[in-house]
Amino acid sequence: MRYFHTLTFRVIVGSCLLLVALFGLYTYFAINFHNTQMMNEVCDSASILSDIIKNSTHYSMLTARSEDVKEAIYGMSRVPGVEIRIYNKRGQIMVSTDRSQEGKVVDMSAEACNVCHDSTKPLARPLQSVPSNQLFRYYTGPQGFRFVGLINPIRNEPSCYGCHSQDQTILGVLDVRMSLEKVNANIAEARWKLILYAILGTVVVIVASVLFLSVTVHRPVGRLREGTKRISAGQFDYQITLASKDEIGELARAFNEMTKSLQKAEQENKHWSQTLEKRVEEKTAELKEIHEQILQIEKMASLGKLSATVAHELNNPLAGILNYLKLIEKRLKKIEPSPVLQSTLDDLELIIGEVKRCGSIVKNLLLFSKRQVAEFGLVPVAEIVDRAVRLMQHHFKISNVDFQSEIAIPEAKLLCDESQIQQALIALFVNAVEAMPAGGDLKLTVTRNAAGGIRMDIADTGSGVAAGDIPHLFEPFFTTKKEGKGVGLGLAVVYGILELHEGTVSVQSQPGKGTVFTLSFPARPDEPSRG
Repeated sequence: MRYFHTLTFRVIVGSCLLLVALFGLYTYFAINFHNTQMMNEVCDSASILSDIIKNSTHYSMLTARSEDVKEAIYGMSRVPGVEIRIYNKRGQIMVSTDRSQEGKVVDMSAEACNVCHDSTKPLARPLQSVPSNQLFRYYTGPQGFRFVGLINPIRNEPSCYGCHSQDQTILGVLDVRMSLEKVNANIAEARWKLILYAILGTVVVIVASVLFLSVTVHRPVGRLREGTKRISAGQFDYQITLASKDEIGELARAFNEMTKSLQKAEQENKHWSQTLEKRVEEKTAELKEIHEQILQIEKMASLGKLSATVAHELNNPLAGILNYLKLIEKRLKKIEPSPVLQSTLDDLELIIGEVKRCGSIVKNLLLFSKRQVAEFGLVPVAEIVDRAVRLMQHHFKISNVDFQSEIAIPEAKLLCDESQIQQALIALFVNAVEAMPAGGDLKLTVTRNAAGGIRMDIADTGSGVAAGDIPHLFEPFFTTKKEGKGVGLGLAVVYGILELHEGTVSVQSQPGKGTVFTLSFPARPDEPSRG
């Protein structure tokens, strides 16, 4: 049922109706033309035959040799379908191919005689002249066959004045009758043949038209319809293959260009969508990082307030301890030197240095709480590392920790506050030793970072840190140690020191495989970037 509503069906039906109408009209006019031509040929034949008889008997009539005229007429009786008569002016049959008709007088008022006689006047007088197109008559004979008759008047000529009066215009009539039996049969046969040929031609043309329309219209339209369905389903890479150069081919090429544009637009939309998603993810990550930084800043602010309080509380006791240590040092120096005394003085000097460092730490806590810049200077990296290692050397031995340092750039100098960097390294060393209660390996590596600055890696073989705890390691008061073993300020202070030096601190760790803390410092403005 869908096919009956298609454009192809409507075009085919319309074309078929038009072809039927055209072939019908052509057949109708062809049959009429054939009939007319056949009848004209019969009439021409009758006219030619009449003239032949008239001319062939003209001399015999002039010489009054009626027997010769009769023999000529009788000889025509052998021609099938032809009947010839000669009438005198009174309507009497003088000679006929049918000898039984000779001597009979025809009714001149009959329809067949109206051609030459005016039936409206008495005695049916003959007309003086008869139009040539009215000399033919058609009628049905006694046997039921149609005939065509030609009336050929025999006019009075000067050569006839010897036997006939000059007042007579018409001496008689030569009547030639031809049967239309065979002609009608030929016409009927030709008519049926024309109708049959018209039907066959119509069928052939309709079939050819259907095939032609199917190839040139139905299939291309079907491909276009299939293409629109594919496009509506989102298959924008679908292409229509039509090699024709007509309007449908141009439509198919325009359709393919449209699909390419849609595919390009879809790819651009996908690209923009992916780019937008990526940008949203990036912005979300940035916001998350900013949020974490804000939280870290808030925690560091809390740590700063606490540091200020602790610094004020520790500053005075440390000052008293330092004074008493210096007093003891002076008293010991007055005693006679000995190896034990010298060892004691060395230990005392180290204690005094540690107390001074504690005082420096208190000072740094005050600076940290007030966000003030410490005293920066160019300090050799090897010197900072050496001093931190010396302070932790006894602690390493007691804890059974094997420490190694590898300084790939011993000549490098760091723009920093030496005491703060030393404090950060010692805090990381202490955390590493506490992560290896049964001993282990601790290694410090100093290299260049990607930006040309200083990079310090502190790697231990301790218990490691859980993945969920790594993001919180640098938060104030966060600790993974047992209760009473730590307050969670060491790494927070390290973070603050690196932030003050515009550096970064990161950590990589796996439980049971150790931890690596990385301190990265920016390159000095006057120092070229080196790998």
